Amino acid sequence: MELRRGSLIMAALAALRQEAYGYSLRKRLAAVGLEVDEGTLYPLVRRLEEQGLLTSRWGKSEEGRKRRYYLSSPEGLELLAELQTEWKQLEASIEKLSNSQET
Repeated sequence: MELRRGSLIMAALAALRQEAYGYSLRKRLAAVGLEVDEGTLYPLVRRLEEQGLLTSRWGKSEEGRKRRYYLSSPEGLELLAELQTEWKQLEASIEKLSNSQET
């Protein structure tokens, strides 16, 4: 569903205003009720990075394991702001339809 895909992009960009690696991003999204499986999340993150919407770096976890950390780029934050505006407009339109007295 296109709406879900767009909302996942928005959620990932918002969540990655603070740096995170893949698993911690999944946990961050799940903590707010957005369950995303690995087969969806990792390709999405790679695609956003290829589009210049995320930056990444290799680092080590506290246990010493190599991890790739992601962060929303300035372009990603700009897109996030645009998507949030569109989302609010869509939400307002749906609210009007839901509250409409017309039959």
